[in-house]
Amino acid sequence: MLSNVWIQNYNPTGNIWLSAFIAIIPIIFFLVTLGALGWKGHVAGFWTAILALALAVVFFKMPISKGAISLVYGFFYGMWPISWIIVAAVFLYKLSVNSGQFDIIRDSILSITQDQRILVILIGFCFGAFLEGAAGFGAPVAITAALLVGIGLKPLYAAGLCMVANTAPVAFGALGVPITVGAQVSGIDANLMGQMAGRQLPLLSFFIPLFLVYLMDKKRGLKEVWPAALVAGSSFAITQFLSASFLGPQLPDIVSAIVSLLATALFLRVWKPSHVYTVEEAQRETGESVHADAIEKLKHHSAGSVVRAWAPFILLVIFVIVWTNGAFKALFAKGGALAWAVIQIKMPGLHQGIQQSQPIGGALQTAILKIDLINATGTAIFLAAIVTVFVYGMSRKEAVNTFKETIKEMKWALVSIGCVLAFAYIMNYSGMAVTMALALAKTGGLFPFVSPVIGWIGVFLTGSDTSSNALFCNLQAITANQINIPQVLLVAANSTGGVTGKMISPQSISIACAAVGMVGQESKLLRFTLKYSIIFLFIICLMTGLQAYVFPWMISGN
Repeated sequence: MLSNVWIQNYNPTGNIWLSAFIAIIPIIFFLVTLGALGWKGHVAGFWTAILALALAVVFFKMPISKGAISLVYGFFYGMWPISWIIVAAVFLYKLSVNSGQFDIIRDSILSITQDQRILVILIGFCFGAFLEGAAGFGAPVAITAALLVGIGLKPLYAAGLCMVANTAPVAFGALGVPITVGAQVSGIDANLMGQMAGRQLPLLSFFIPLFLVYLMDKKRGLKEVWPAALVAGSSFAITQFLSASFLGPQLPDIVSAIVSLLATALFLRVWKPSHVYTVEEAQRETGESVHADAIEKLKHHSAGSVVRAWAPFILLVIFVIVWTNGAFKALFAKGGALAWAVIQIKMPGLHQGIQQSQPIGGALQTAILKIDLINATGTAIFLAAIVTVFVYGMSRKEAVNTFKETIKEMKWALVSIGCVLAFAYIMNYSGMAVTMALALAKTGGLFPFVSPVIGWIGVFLTGSDTSSNALFCNLQAITANQINIPQVLLVAANSTGGVTGKMISPQSISIACAAVGMVGQESKLLRFTLKYSIIFLFIICLMTGLQAYVFPWMISGN
């Protein structure tokens, strides 16, 4: 057995900076081809994985067979459970759209108030966070921005405000996929990583509704609607902290958005702004003609209709709570009644076939592909979708067609995820990620302050907190070991720093511009969001550094 073990070499050139430069070449290639050259995600991911394999074999002397199996292992992990979560979540969302029930969801929000500043909070912040938690991957900004244009906002403001609002929920988007991926590639427990993110993001969550109001109406807006913004931000932040701490990384967005939306709506029953900022007033102030057909077409629905329309997402919360319950999980553990439903495949030649070397240690690395057919989070979401079909009274044909539509629309996105995970796994198993970490560790005590910047750059150029975590979370974990900082802090900082890069990501900007009819004006939107992205990033960097050295009691697991 030991004769087949390959020992990693982290400094093949004899100079750690030169070795790190070679290791970072695939990342640069991926970011340039995707961000600057505009290659499609699956194309950039595929060729980056091939380039990483070539460098691993030529410079780091990794056996080509082990490198190839690393690619296969990473790709299939991208398919299951990650892609299964995404497919199920988007399928659930599309059922509400194709059944026509999504219109009732929209109307239930618009009927609360006609003050544009508060509507931005309800739609851009609360509802956008809900969509991010349920589906993610561009849908929240596209839907909420188009909806805000429909109720009277200028396209640039609608897109920009929604991108700023989307910052708070990104780390827990699509049922916690970014956290799940980051935890997997770094070896950190997903619950601990989620708890750590839940001790960083609530500050932004509390602040964002007030910031949105200021962007729209400056000091006058803050003076007139600060109570509503305070209720929305505080209820979201508190729930985000609690749900991340006690429910796991799957539900913070869903639960926080619902609580914030309900709390704000109930508050508006007993409080109204002294001055309502209407569509007509906005038109007079800007001198521009904007569309407001959404309010003109607004219909009022019975409480029963509204509850029925929201049923998929209510069911989603119930199913995920059951699936994340310890007693339920125990059924699938070794010796459990349903342990047979968990298929574990030890990757040949890779599982315990690679040994770490100093200064990292001498452990044999594991490589077990786990296919948990029943207790996967994606299965919980899919079952919620199946029940939704009956609640909505949809025919089997409609449900099947909706699922086919979901697969058709998502197919290349799924391949992209698989390729990115394949790339990430070859970086990890070859030791290239360790090489970069050893170089970065030379920044010493300053690294916790700059750690979030790595995630920010990754999301800025890849458009995905999930992809950024796949690329960099293992590097963050290894560097944390080198400078004697708890791994979970820096791994979470990669994700929380990454969320601040979402609003300037070229992919996100393209989606937002397309949704509001601003195709070709992407540079305007980037100029609008760039300064806010940097401000938010600075806050996360400062917070991470303070948690590392001043408030270590805030670090989960301590």
